[in-house]
Amino acid sequence: MENRGIGPWVSRRRQRSLGDVAIVFRGQELRYEVLADRILKLANALADRGVRAGDRVAFLGNNHPSLLETLFASATLGAIFVPLNTRLAPPEIEFALSDSGATILVFTADLTELARQGSTGTSASRQIIVDGPAPDDAVEEFESVVAAGSVADRDDAVDLDDPAIILYTSGTTGRPKGAVLSHGNLTWNCFNALVDYGITGTERVLLISPLFHVASLSMGALPTLLQGGTVILHERFDPGPVLETIQSEGITMLAGVPTTFQMLQEHPDFAGTDISSLQHLTCGGSTMPERMLQAYEERGLSFSCGYGMTETAPGATAMPPRASREKMGSSGVPHFFTDVRIVDPEGNELPAGEVGEIIVKGPNVIKEYWQRPEETASAIVDGWFHSGDLGYFDEDGYIYISDRLKDMIISGGENIYSAEVESIIMELDAISGVALVGVPDEKWGEVPVAVATLKPGVSLTEEDVINRLSGRLARYKIPKRVVFTDELARTASGKIRKADLRSMLTPDAVTPAPTEGRQ
Repeated sequence: MENRGIGPWVSRRRQRSLGDVAIVFRGQELRYEVLADRILKLANALADRGVRAGDRVAFLGNNHPSLLETLFASATLGAIFVPLNTRLAPPEIEFALSDSGATILVFTADLTELARQGSTGTSASRQIIVDGPAPDDAVEEFESVVAAGSVADRDDAVDLDDPAIILYTSGTTGRPKGAVLSHGNLTWNCFNALVDYGITGTERVLLISPLFHVASLSMGALPTLLQGGTVILHERFDPGPVLETIQSEGITMLAGVPTTFQMLQEHPDFAGTDISSLQHLTCGGSTMPERMLQAYEERGLSFSCGYGMTETAPGATAMPPRASREKMGSSGVPHFFTDVRIVDPEGNELPAGEVGEIIVKGPNVIKEYWQRPEETASAIVDGWFHSGDLGYFDEDGYIYISDRLKDMIISGGENIYSAEVESIIMELDAISGVALVGVPDEKWGEVPVAVATLKPGVSLTEEDVINRLSGRLARYKIPKRVVFTDELARTASGKIRKADLRSMLTPDAVTPAPTEGRQ
């Protein structure tokens, strides 16, 4: 038997990177040979607890070495890793655990209550706590589990086509879908990153975005560890400590969304911090404003922006840094091992300059959604993933994103699908119709605003709507404002014209609302 997956990566680096630091966390260094042993011990310990190939192992926590250890240990066994967004509400955690059928939940101590509420009634009966004492006898401590594992080598059969990760993305139908990333998807995405970003064994990447998002995990941690570089983990983004770490650790690679780089640039320590070690700056989520691009250029830095999604693991295109100013507003060119086309509604490829749907094909593109055959069949046609996003290529082959999937809002790098929020708002009897749209915001790029109509003769306040969502959805999904209107503009077929709603809403729409809705 042979393991062709990502599980043995760190073990295979043991001799190549002997003595080199793999991970830095809270000032502590974890060397490759130590990390390799811990992963192997954890894999054997999980196997002793009944984990087999195909089983799902969930992780609930912010950036922490244990997340990567659990990923690689699961992959070593051929089990499937399910990272959970720590910003989700308990019902959302419960859905992901139930839908994936995870039998083990690893969680960090600071999220004990969320783990407890979210796992109630699910199959995740075996639980392991990180960085804290077990709250009861039913929960094991992570370090005790690792210590109990054997260092005996494993020889599990894992193929590149086998599933490695299930990542839950908000669904346009209101139910999240689990994108199944195979070992091959992750491997080929790393190859794309190595070729197009030039990641080497001397890389020192600072990860400030959550590892439960595919971009931080698959464009930052995995390619760096594959090359034998060093991953520095921050549990959350704080511009002051980030600037301090860039200087003290000689950070060479940093990725984020425009909000991230804006907050760094506006921090009082920015001008006095030595950031000369930085070589790779990657910005995703939305277009980088010109004034911010100029602020970094004045420090001798340029950006590589890109376009992608969970389903492409996540890279689809990347901007060569040398073209960042000349092609400002573009998301670059297709990744080296990935094909991207622009097509019309009939699937015909369009010439340069014509807007159409963006479709993506390559070894980094998923083959299925978890137990969603209908969604899989509609999204993946003849191997091409249909993004639902609109864009065009210019004459030089650079792609420009014209419009995102109409129902999606990107706020501070987090995807918000309106159907998920709208379906809960519609549970209020007083609501006759609702649409969630994004309103521009200087800090977050955009924020969600709900526009709603009421049934005749009833009243409702903005607070009533917000209270309905609180505790059921992550806070970033909850509208910053609820605007009541007499009617929602619709097309001839009855669809709400969200573009019209967005154009009528100004940034003032996110200021405090009146307490009463329309009658």
